[in-house]
Amino acid sequence: MDYLQQHGLLVLQRNWRCRYGELDIVAAEADAVVFVEVKTRAGEQYGPAVTAVTPAKVRRLRRLAGLWLAGQDRTWARVRIDVIAIQVGRRREPEITHLQAVA
Repeated sequence: MDYLQQHGLLVLQRNWRCRYGELDIVAAEADAVVFVEVKTRAGEQYGPAVTAVTPAKVRRLRRLAGLWLAGQDRTWARVRIDVIAIQVGRRREPEITHLQAVA
C-alpha cells in the first residue's frame, strides 16, 4: 500500500470480491481507475512473479473490472490494469516490479 501511495495512487478498495473472483486493489490516479493485481513469490521454484499473470488471468481481471465499474456512481476517463510483482529472496529486500497498463 505504501508503494502505491508513494507512486501517486490513492487506494479506493482492497480485496473486492464478487461471485466471479476478486480484485486485489482498486486505486485512483488522477482521472484513471487502476485495478492492481498483486503477485508474490518467495523463490524461483514457480518462476518469476510476473509470469503468474497469464492472458487468461488478464481476461478475468477485465471482466471483474467491468463488474466493479458497473456498480459505481462515478465515471472514469481512463481504466487501467496493472500488475505488481513482489519477489522475495533470502536475506534481501523484496524486489518490486510494477507493470503498468497490461490491459
